[in-house]
Amino acid sequence: MSPRPEARAREAADTSREVFDYALLRVVPRPERDETINAGVLLWCRGRSWLGARVHLDENRLLALDPGADVTGVRAALRAAEELCRGGAAAGQAAAEDPGRRFRWLTAPRSTVVRPGPVHSGLTRDPEAELERLLRLLVHPVTPPGEEPPDAG
Repeated sequence: MSPRPEARAREAADTSREVFDYALLRVVPRPERDETINAGVLLWCRGRSWLGARVHLDENRLLALDPGADVTGVRAALRAAEELCRGGAAAGQAAAEDPGRRFRWLTAPRSTVVRPGPVHSGLTRDPEAELERLLRLLVHPVTPPGEEPPDAG
């Protein structure tokens, strides 16, 4: 017995999904305490040669963990990750590298205040929409009922 037409259509639609890899950008203001704040997401979709980053720094959470945190420096590091993903002149010499190499460089382990988490994989039809979904899910703080979620930034 052959699959029903709806099942065949669903299977055909599923083949248009692409594999993607993503990692969180975490802020570790005091490494000796091993406390982190999720502050961004990096996403690489090889099938579309698409690389992107979205960041959101909850300054109040950062300062709650470390009142002396260098907020300006953390924001600069997060912006640099976004620029490296975008490519172009703002990314400097790294812009000449293909998006996959830039993703692997950004997700390489490092001992800095802003560092990547482990790489995870998934399937998507729209890498940019997936990046926004992951930002809302993993980075933005939980919004109490009746309140508006914060803007990304």
